[in-house]
Amino acid sequence: MDLKRIGQFIDIPSTAVCLLERPEKEITLAINIRVNQEKHIQTTAYVCLYNTARGPAKGGIRFHPEVNLLETRKLAELMVWKTALVGIPFGGGKTGVMVDTLGFTRAEKTVLVKELVHLIRNELNCGDYIPAPDMGTDAHDMATIFGETHILECVTGKPPRVGGLPGREEATGRGVATATSLMAQQHRLDPAKTTVAVQGFGNVGSWTAYFLHSLGFKVTGISDITGACFLPQGIDTHKLKKDFCINGNNLASCIDCTKIKRDELLEQPVDILIPAAAGGIITKNNAHKIEAKYIVEAANNPVTPEAEEILNERGTIILPDILANAGGVIASYVEWRQARSGSLTPREETYQVIDSAITDSFKEVIAIAAEKKIPYRLAAEVKAVQEVVEAMKDRGWL
Repeated sequence: MDLKRIGQFIDIPSTAVCLLERPEKEITLAINIRVNQEKHIQTTAYVCLYNTARGPAKGGIRFHPEVNLLETRKLAELMVWKTALVGIPFGGGKTGVMVDTLGFTRAEKTVLVKELVHLIRNELNCGDYIPAPDMGTDAHDMATIFGETHILECVTGKPPRVGGLPGREEATGRGVATATSLMAQQHRLDPAKTTVAVQGFGNVGSWTAYFLHSLGFKVTGISDITGACFLPQGIDTHKLKKDFCINGNNLASCIDCTKIKRDELLEQPVDILIPAAAGGIITKNNAHKIEAKYIVEAANNPVTPEAEEILNERGTIILPDILANAGGVIASYVEWRQARSGSLTPREETYQVIDSAITDSFKEVIAIAAEKKIPYRLAAEVKAVQEVVEAMKDRGWL
């Protein structure tokens, strides 16, 4: 976060800058565990609690061989701004474990998760850190965490039968679709005449495409790791999502359409482009090829700063990740609240909370952008930083 730039629009005390430029707490862990008679793991894990002014640090647990402290810190900071922007009482945190679990059995992975819980039990038990699934982890792993702590609210993203939330699986995609619809309304786009390309057909991309179809948008392009499909008359993403699972998660075998290279999807002549896979896929090298007038960031950091400068000069409107993909963490809040109260939350209520939070935040971002004549991303960052600074004042930190 460029606090110096944001400080041109709001007052940020120097003491706040000092607190926001570095994490509150970072832990480097040495993991040494035998998961079975043949497999012995020795690796490193990083835990970052970046800021807890607004509440417990919220952020996922990532298992990947290339995680590092800097990445973990950046992702923890991102959660600070995301939770602040959508008004839920969390801070930001993250855990990264340098491990490739693709060849692990469920039992082997469970042993690893239990060891991690043992190492961060203080942060979990006292409620300072509330993890969730991320790359390389899933709902079963979150159930394992609950099984070790016996504290239902200490982790979110659990299976519904183990205190999880109906609607949590599709929550991020629901939020992206809602944000896209709001942006279309703001710019007077008719959904039936608005073409959309979704880059990525994993959990976020597939549910985004599913909900956009329900809202009447014309999804004309979709890609996954196997390639990309383009169909000018529109794709029935409800049918595609069902067929995708039946056909072994192979997009090319699920739909009769024009097959194009995966990267070419970004350059298709659509109204809205939704990057929903990896970060850093729109760069200074391909930004000039983007034809979409609007970009909705379903993935984290899909547009590099250099690419954004080029796109801004061309008049491309970007809805930033800290707003567009906040549906997941909003649902995590609902699950956490449910666990603390003992209540049950139906799926439709989950959707309503996501839609309401995204809508309120969108309106605030639009108002700030119009008042200060700045892009949506900067307006969202201004709002998020202001919320955190005010919380620090309320707590007597400043």
